[in-house]
Amino acid sequence: MTEFDDIRPYRDDEVRPTLDRLLADQEFIDAVTRLKFPALHSWLGWLLKPLVRSKLTQQLSGIQDVQGFQSVVEKYMSNMMETCVKELTFSGLEKLDKHSAYLFISNHRDIAMDPAFVNWVLYHNGCNTLRIAIGDNLLTKPFASDLMRLNKSFIVNRSAKAPREKLKAAKHLSAYIHHSIVNENSNIWIAQREGRAKDGNDKTNSAVLGMLMLNKPKTEELADYVKKLRIVPVSISYELDPCDAAKARELYLHRTEGSYQKEEHEDVRSIAMGIAGNKGNIHLAFGDVLNDDYQNADELVAALDHQILGNYVLHATNCIAYEMVYGRVPAVNYGANNTPYDPTKLIAERTAFEVRMNAIPSGQREIALGIYANPVVSKLAEC
Repeated sequence: MTEFDDIRPYRDDEVRPTLDRLLADQEFIDAVTRLKFPALHSWLGWLLKPLVRSKLTQQLSGIQDVQGFQSVVEKYMSNMMETCVKELTFSGLEKLDKHSAYLFISNHRDIAMDPAFVNWVLYHNGCNTLRIAIGDNLLTKPFASDLMRLNKSFIVNRSAKAPREKLKAAKHLSAYIHHSIVNENSNIWIAQREGRAKDGNDKTNSAVLGMLMLNKPKTEELADYVKKLRIVPVSISYELDPCDAAKARELYLHRTEGSYQKEEHEDVRSIAMGIAGNKGNIHLAFGDVLNDDYQNADELVAALDHQILGNYVLHATNCIAYEMVYGRVPAVNYGANNTPYDPTKLIAERTAFEVRMNAIPSGQREIALGIYANPVVSKLAEC
């Protein structure tokens, strides 16, 4: 046993036994069949599930280590991108050293795809892949935990309730992140907040940065400790959000009923929706390493927000939504090519977006539009 065995990703020697366990797990096979054949699963599952198990057994037969498993994940990502992504662009990566480890902190829009796209860009540009922070609230099934830890995810304990237990878990997590970057030269990804920014407003939760500092020795200056972590802000933007209607419904129920109770395994369904849904154009903007002499956590939060919002690349959908909500044309640029927004050149895009919004119940439509419009509001405020 080592200090971080309870939360760390699986090692190479654990890969093959874990894969064999997964292939024997009926719930895992059922979940893959549902994801692959959503329309046929309910009445042809008895036929499809043995075929799915056979296919997976064949695909995973020669896999003995983490790199091998990630090569299989890369093929699935590639297939998904061919059908669900129009174009993936990125900027800023050239400023980073491929051989150094960084703590990537990004805004959070999609449970699984945010770190997956960061990983994709790093993988295809000769950088080490990420160790990914994932809350234990998403690991409601044993097979989900196995899959995530095979893919270099580490577990964030969100189930702790007592204050002392929560503090102990946070310190443990903080120590593991520092250990990964400083001692093992491994890239880390965490979100700037717990839970997605469902309303489209990207703001760093100071508790996340507070957690990172828990491992700092009392005798060490905050600025010196931050420099060791090599924090890189990342801005992820999607032209289309596959979960926009579901997010709007949740926010609507919060507004009208005062609360929202998640259904069992709802997060798992959101993950599947985010993977399989059309995302349009996507841009990842890698910021500059946070290297200033920060005096406190508030200054660090402000620096992170400044880069995430400032580097955020808008899409046509954001601009169209802003115009629909506020009745005026925003003076902003959009897209990877930094094109000035001109609604007269986006008639077809506006029509398609209006059709998408009109499919959402009228009471929730204003909220859905806000999800897309709020990044423009943030961009204008940042400017």
